[in-house]
Amino acid sequence: MAGTEASAAPPAPIIVKKVTIEAADGHHGGAWKVAYADFVTAMMAFFLLLWLLGATEENQRKGIADYFTPTLVKMRQQGAGSDSLLGGASLTDVDDYPNSQGQTGTQAITIPRSAIGGPVEGGERGDADAIEEKMRKIREEIDDRLSKTKQLARLARQVRVLRSPEGIRIDLVDDAEFSMFALGTTVLTSEARELLGVLGDTLAEGPTPLILRGHTDSLPWRPGILANNWSLSAGRAEATRQELIRNGILANRFARIEGVADREPLIANDPADPRNRRISLLLLESGSKTRRRRRQPITQNAD
Repeated sequence: MAGTEASAAPPAPIIVKKVTIEAADGHHGGAWKVAYADFVTAMMAFFLLLWLLGATEENQRKGIADYFTPTLVKMRQQGAGSDSLLGGASLTDVDDYPNSQGQTGTQAITIPRSAIGGPVEGGERGDADAIEEKMRKIREEIDDRLSKTKQLARLARQVRVLRSPEGIRIDLVDDAEFSMFALGTTVLTSEARELLGVLGDTLAEGPTPLILRGHTDSLPWRPGILANNWSLSAGRAEATRQELIRNGILANRFARIEGVADREPLIANDPADPRNRRISLLLLESGSKTRRRRRQPITQNAD
């Protein structure tokens, strides 16, 4: 009995072997497909942005920007670069660099060459190029006439030649060191008369219709004075018209004069800024309607 128990062998242990089969290249699997899809989506959005920039006008781009950023003015005031020369403004705003050209060198980028599209969309590329060339010649002629004397040369920074939907706009802008008119009056300063003399000599030839528009700042009037910024801006536009006539521009070329008071400030977040006081002279393109169009205010942040 004892021998039988000793000869019996113990049961063999049960061993379970777990085998994991890993597919080839399992360390990254299909993650590259997700990354590639993200890349293609980003490229599509990028090219869509480029197309929109080329197919829209300046006022349309500003309208889109305002839709997505309803607090645009506040964001500009608090944005990076708000204390610099650019003042935190957008690329389409006129800069404050200390030169006579302003932002005219970037007009081909910030403003479409044709308001009705480029060559593919059926726009008149030749007409747009002709306008750009005319702007360049006007700017060069004004600078050349002003550079003849040291006193006039410093006034070049007060002149801005810009493209507008209706034609070419020439702005004569005040600042802290220069004023077109005596404070609160329609009396031109001596420097302004010299500047308008140069402008009259430059624009005397040609039948292009002209529109004059007067702008003021928002500084309040003293109590007891019956005048207001509406009559002041219109009176300054009329005084400018008369001075230009005396300098060779035919009276029948003026299609309209306007006074818009302080309703279209150049420096939107500082209506009292002296740069809001300005005279705008619009040279209408051939075929442009002379009736008043609805315009988007052209704004720029203060430095």
